[in-house]
Amino acid sequence: MTGAPPSEKAALSRELADFLIELSIALHKHAMYPEGHPSLAPAAAGVTRRAEHLFEGRTTVALGVARQQLVIEGVATDPKNPLLAELAGRLHRHHLGAVTFHRGLRVIEVTDVLKTLAIDGERSGDPLGLGPPERLRAWDHIRLHSVTYERLELLPEDEQASPAADDKGAQERGLHGSQLWVGLARAALAADAMAGDDAPPPPTEPSMIAKAIDQHPGGAAYDQVIVGYLLQIADELKHAGGAEAAALRRRTSKLVGALQPGTLRRLIEMGGDNAQRTKFAIDATHGLAVDAVLDIVRAMADASHKTVSDPLVRMLSKLAQHAEQGTAEARPQADEALREQVRDLLRGWTLEDPNPHAYGQALQKMAAASPSPLVPAAPRKSGTQSADALRIVQTAVETGTLGYGAWRAIERLVAEHHVGQLVDLLAEPAAVPESSRPPVRADIAPLWTRVTSPDVIRQLATSEPPDFQTLDRVLPRLPVDAFEPLLDVLGASESRTTRRGLLDRLSHAPRALGPVITARLSRELPWYVKRNLLLILDGLPAVPDGFSAAAFIAHEDTRVRREALKVAIKIPGERERALVGALRDPDPRTVRLALTAALEDCPPSVLPLITEIALEATAASELRVLAIKVLGRVRHTAALNTLLLLVDGGTTWLGRRRLAARSLELLAALMALAASWRGDARAAALLALAAGSNDPDIRNAAVKGARGDGLVS
Repeated sequence: MTGAPPSEKAALSRELADFLIELSIALHKHAMYPEGHPSLAPAAAGVTRRAEHLFEGRTTVALGVARQQLVIEGVATDPKNPLLAELAGRLHRHHLGAVTFHRGLRVIEVTDVLKTLAIDGERSGDPLGLGPPERLRAWDHIRLHSVTYERLELLPEDEQASPAADDKGAQERGLHGSQLWVGLARAALAADAMAGDDAPPPPTEPSMIAKAIDQHPGGAAYDQVIVGYLLQIADELKHAGGAEAAALRRRTSKLVGALQPGTLRRLIEMGGDNAQRTKFAIDATHGLAVDAVLDIVRAMADASHKTVSDPLVRMLSKLAQHAEQGTAEARPQADEALREQVRDLLRGWTLEDPNPHAYGQALQKMAAASPSPLVPAAPRKSGTQSADALRIVQTAVETGTLGYGAWRAIERLVAEHHVGQLVDLLAEPAAVPESSRPPVRADIAPLWTRVTSPDVIRQLATSEPPDFQTLDRVLPRLPVDAFEPLLDVLGASESRTTRRGLLDRLSHAPRALGPVITARLSRELPWYVKRNLLLILDGLPAVPDGFSAAAFIAHEDTRVRREALKVAIKIPGERERALVGALRDPDPRTVRLALTAALEDCPPSVLPLITEIALEATAASELRVLAIKVLGRVRHTAALNTLLLLVDGGTTWLGRRRLAARSLELLAALMALAASWRGDARAAALLALAAGSNDPDIRNAAVKGARGDGLVS
């Protein structure tokens, strides 16, 4: 077996991806805004338009639902995509296994469905999938498919959970595993919402479920519901333990073994692109029996159009025999060796069978022989593990082959807090600009994915002190979900140095982080957390659509109001109102921010407030000068009158005109008149008076103002 070929990742078509994103955004708006909000109707209309484009080439669109993914037309969405993961999670919390859209969809139907789904199933305690069946069939062109668990069949006694009475977590995990199995049985037997409350519970015998799946005519919605359950069961087996997991493992293994090869291949193909199918299969290796693991390997090979050589299959079969029938000492070693080999294999295979027929027959006989004890490996000294692991990874990176041994070394380095050394092996020289760097090599891209995963980023941020040096090197490659740990630490850390360091880095976050920030701002948070989140939001390339800073402009804490003002002036619909409120704020720093913003664009409605500040004798000189500069840029008669009032000092006792007393405000007003109003007769007279002054600063103010100098704050 050679190194894994480049990933054969199949992406959603553009029209399907656009439809799902439009649906997710529309559902998010219906969950965020009250009924009647002007953003809701356009959102529902947008979903309908996207659906109409899809129906040009198909009559239905079916979405399968897993916990963090959607499955549509054989491709599973990326669980790291925040919009699609949120959409999948909301549907999952409603206990829905699939959603089907039919040609002829109307806006009124979409609006009603979005309004219904916007109510969180967990918070309300009334998930749609557990409610009356007629709720799922309330629309002509949209059908919701439930995955209800309300009638659980008692399991055989040998598979009953028996956790300790005080082990509440084990009891909950056991119930979840049972729910998943009964939900799979109900979906497989097509026991949908048509079943009445008096319907008997579905049979949970694996062979009967397998037979039902084999005999079902299929269809996108049906297959995607089944795949959704299998994905969740594989994930459950990967993390769960105890008697409950053992029972679920036995049932699932029997089911996989009883499925026809063609059926198993069809379901695996429905499970998404090659990378996602591989993840599902690797998760399965953690929990299923070894014979079921081999069945999945064969189905994976068919679905991925790869070749698994006969000698390799025979070797795996022999390991499976050792794992099932070997001595007590050999069984666990053979079991783990088999799963390791499978996980390594699933990263790709390319060779045909290189062995002669006679040699192949000899290997077949060896595989059929009785198992013999395996010799345990000698333990290694712990002091050399990190150095050895680094050498293994370095060799793998140089050769472009990340096999199982390399991944085991990678995980050891991560666990021992040597992430920085891993990044040293991957990172380009710092002197090379990011825009000039070549694309990441496909063979080491999974390693970049690992060192930028949320758990690694959390490790770097929570160490004392945080490993900012390594964080700075991985930040340009962070996916959106990996920023979540940084936001968690920012909100929880008691170290000012840590918070300052994270703020400096998060202030340059990508635009895609916007929805994550706005979702957090909707929670009940301390003032300083809200202030920091608004500061990050202000640093993003653009404010997320639909965000309103109005609630934060009125916050009781001055520091929150200041950061909210910076965001609000970037929102066209809120800018003017935010400036009015800020100019009336008792905090001088907030007023200064508003005046600085008005220098660029001063709405007419705020001109009286700026005039008031410019004329207020008790106001800080800095604010008065800044207000005068704003007036100098506003071509309005009211601004001219204010500037004249500030410059005109009346007359002497002999009746001669004079300038106001020398001050910073006078100099600023002269510069403003010279820059914008030199053609006005009243302004020209005062400027001529200033030009003849004995004070060089007053004379220069008129000259500089004429050139436009000094008007930039």
